[in-house]
Amino acid sequence: MKTIKYAVAAVALSALSFDAFAAESVTSAQAQNMNKIGVVSAEGATTLDGLEAKLAEKASAAGASGYTITSANTNNKLSGTAVIYK
Repeated sequence: MKTIKYAVAAVALSALSFDAFAAESVTSAQAQNMNKIGVVSAEGATTLDGLEAKLAEKASAAGASGYTITSANTNNKLSGTAVIYK
């Protein structure tokens, strides 16, 4: 029973720490005060929200604290790019 409690606590703490480091969408004015560290792309989303979530996830995985979406295209599935900042 203790093992299950510790496992649940570990999962909860992992989720909290991931949210603390998630990249956030920034305005172009905010981006001017940040360092550009690269570009990420995503494809296969079915909604704009889904595309933004995929780009945010990739930005976070790349160590970015912020991102600005620079393009979104569709041909039955959405794809797009974002500049990432730290």
